[in-house]
Amino acid sequence: MNELTQKFYNLETMLLKPEVRSSREELDKLLADDFIEFGSSGSVYRKPNTLANLTTNTDKVVYEVSDFEAKELSENFVLTTFKTKRTINDIDVVVSLRSSIWKKTDENWQIFFHQGTPTK
Repeated sequence: MNELTQKFYNLETMLLKPEVRSSREELDKLLADDFIEFGSSGSVYRKPNTLANLTTNTDKVVYEVSDFEAKELSENFVLTTFKTKRTINDIDVVVSLRSSIWKKTDENWQIFFHQGTPTK
């Protein structure tokens, strides 16, 4: 894995950790103010409802990440694509193809756009 791919793999997997997903402060640092997600459920989420939904969710969710790639779109934007296997409460398993666009801010990299698409 090259340096760019490793950096964004670390950022994406950080967003999947329960301790980060339950922390409004940590999520606020990682999500751009104009963040938008097209969820695998078909719903559209923006930063405020993402912060509210994730920090109050009590389900036990475990993610496995595979097929991770990162491509530099410009000096300030990076596209990531990957597959996740999400297990909820040790029962419900959903496999999704995911893509994110990260943008560089003054302080750090923040996720600007995310989409999850369920797959077999």
